[in-house]
Amino acid sequence: MRVRAGLLAIALAVPALAAAQQAEVRVITATELAPGASLRPPARPGGTPVPSAGSGADAGVAAAATAQPQSPNRRPGILGGLFRPRQNGGGLGAVNAAPTVVAGGGTALAVASSLRPTLRPDGLESRVRAAATRNTPSTVTRPGQSSGQLCGVVGLQGDVIEPVTGRISGCGIQNAVRLRVVHGVQLTTPATINCVTAQSISQWVLDADDIIGNTGGGMANLRVLASYACRTRNSQRGARLSEHSTGNAIDIGGIGLQNGSELSVLSDWRSGNSGIMRSLHEAACGTFGTVLGPESDRFHQDHFHFDVASYRSGAYCR
Repeated sequence: MRVRAGLLAIALAVPALAAAQQAEVRVITATELAPGASLRPPARPGGTPVPSAGSGADAGVAAAATAQPQSPNRRPGILGGLFRPRQNGGGLGAVNAAPTVVAGGGTALAVASSLRPTLRPDGLESRVRAAATRNTPSTVTRPGQSSGQLCGVVGLQGDVIEPVTGRISGCGIQNAVRLRVVHGVQLTTPATINCVTAQSISQWVLDADDIIGNTGGGMANLRVLASYACRTRNSQRGARLSEHSTGNAIDIGGIGLQNGSELSVLSDWRSGNSGIMRSLHEAACGTFGTVLGPESDRFHQDHFHFDVASYRSGAYCR
């Protein structure tokens, strides 16, 4: 009896187990809003347009791609409208057909060629440099002043800079400039001075050009040893402030020539070019208030010192 009851229970359990297994099988199908093909991002503005499918082979490919089987049991999903473009005025269930597929395999939104970045706007680099220098103390604050008319003199090139302050009372330049070129003659080191000094250098360079003439092919540069410096005269303790401390002075060590040689104060004051060097020294006297050279003292054996200090008795030149 027990054996029969067990067999009967097994016979009844087998169909129930099979039915349970069949009930767990689920078929998942896409909704009507599922894209028919992979969507690519739209082309950037200004990109090369991609021709849409027209006729012939392209039209056949497009027709094949847009022909998607529809299932009567599909229901539109809540988020379906986010993945497929809607028709004008339509709701979640109103959508366009699948994107057109061109012969290359992409959609009509695919980019035909690699898009390159556009060119930088004209003047961008100069505007960036100007913005950077405006945030740096004692640097160029009015870019564009290097047009060749610095301090009101045609032929002077450089920059108008912020007022210069010094660590010692009495030092500094209120209306400072940074001189770079004088009538086509490059300064080896930009000179931080005031406009009065810059104007005097302008006149001296014009005179120097006549004195040097075609020697070595003519003037090429001025070797600047010093301009603004907050210090005493000759850096001596207890001495009065130097004219360098107010932007009134500049020190010239030599004049570079076009052939690569140099008329040096140290080497040529007492050599074969002594006549030229002494004429350059003399030409500065009067244009500058103070002119010092190798015969003035031991501190000026290797350079000319020019400054625009004013004296009642006239220029001081040694």
